[in-house]
Amino acid sequence: MQVQEAVGSEHWNRVKKRLRAELGEDVFSSWFARVDLEDHSDGTIRLSVPTRFLKQWIQSHYNDQLVGLWKGECESVHRIELTVRGAMRPRPTATPATKSLSAPKRPKIPGSENRMDGYTPINPVVDAQAATAAVGVGRIDASSDAARDVLQGAALDPKYTFETFVEGDSNGLALAAARQVASGSPVTFNPLYLHASVGLGKTHLMQAVAAKVRASGRKVLYLTAEHFMYRFVAALKAQSALAFKETLRTIDLLLIDDMQFLHGKQVQQEFCHTLNALIDGARQVIVAADRTPSELDTLDDRVRSRLSGGLVVGIQEPDFSLRRNILTTRVSQTQRTYANFEVPENVLDYVARHVVSSGRDLEGALNRLIAHNQLTNHPITQDMAELTLRDLIRSSEPRRVKIEDIQRVVSKHYNVTKADLLSARRTRTIVRPRQIAMYLAKVMTPRSLPEIGRRFGNRDHTTVLHAVRKIEELARTDTGLSQELELLKRMLDA
Repeated sequence: MQVQEAVGSEHWNRVKKRLRAELGEDVFSSWFARVDLEDHSDGTIRLSVPTRFLKQWIQSHYNDQLVGLWKGECESVHRIELTVRGAMRPRPTATPATKSLSAPKRPKIPGSENRMDGYTPINPVVDAQAATAAVGVGRIDASSDAARDVLQGAALDPKYTFETFVEGDSNGLALAAARQVASGSPVTFNPLYLHASVGLGKTHLMQAVAAKVRASGRKVLYLTAEHFMYRFVAALKAQSALAFKETLRTIDLLLIDDMQFLHGKQVQQEFCHTLNALIDGARQVIVAADRTPSELDTLDDRVRSRLSGGLVVGIQEPDFSLRRNILTTRVSQTQRTYANFEVPENVLDYVARHVVSSGRDLEGALNRLIAHNQLTNHPITQDMAELTLRDLIRSSEPRRVKIEDIQRVVSKHYNVTKADLLSARRTRTIVRPRQIAMYLAKVMTPRSLPEIGRRFGNRDHTTVLHAVRKIEELARTDTGLSQELELLKRMLDA
């Protein structure tokens, strides 16, 4: 049995590696980071997950893909079985002393007569109805400890304040909007929607607003979208859904970070209801994501529309001047701890010129210089900086290409519309440009195959893979197509 488990573990590691490659790091981390291999026998792979919501999502969206990947490792595999860790609980034996104190029976759920002994299936719709009914008999209170526990927000980093945020041309509008919200003046734009790539300061701004508003005595809730999702499901499971909703709608400021990770139809519907209730009640909402609302293809149309109706502000990559100011500010802060710490001006210029992607990378670069200086007692020089930061330095980083850029350039080049590229039309004049656009999206962006498929009319990832392979094959033999592809790449890199 021990040999069988070791082999299964090796296979599972390879399956996870292929999943990460096919889905991308973000999607893999969201849905598969907490999936464990439990057992494998008779052609069935048994995996476990921490929540029933995660089980349902994986079964609905990734079951066939999992079976296919496992078949690639073990031909005998024909079925994936998912279980919820901790769901199988032994039913306690009631003693005569405790029988009279036992809780009222849970309302019977249709179909539950076939459940395993000691396990009650979680049905979000039925559980929500049961929670609503429970309020009528006094079993759930919106001010209960359970509701307060569910709504404990994510911890705020004390470093993220307005005083430590460095302003520049790329983030000035976002900073002004955040300060306006934090000032406590009447709501003028709601929701405030911030979008930016990783490490450009949207989380810093959100936490700065949250800290200032909380200090004024108002109720603030700061959550990531994933935490909102899991806490809502936990409330359903605990039969405190109504308490969750009512408590959520009494706050003064709701901040949701990483909105691109909000999945699930029922969770999105509840978020939309909460959003509407807060906005209609003149309560402020701030949302942050890595792209604009219109680009969040996994969101319900009503949620996208509501988010787009507020103030949508983007934060761009910092220019040289802002990068230099960030470094100067961080050096001044470091000198409060290390009084003798010094970084020559030419080294600051070198780092600001070459570490260009984000403020977070700039701080990482400076932390390396600090560590080298403090641990070796060697002065910071440009030679030392070049050696220490060599993996962060990208002297000629290409412009970041977006899928929207590709769709726009391809549409114009082949005289078709973006709607044609996203449509189900199968005419040759549409199919070939669509395949070329998918191919360029794969080779010029970090997006995964499933995400590219969603951005091209919710197509399956296998359709994208077919398009990529088709264009690669044609380009090897068709000189004209190969030259067109190079031309399109130059147009996108310009």
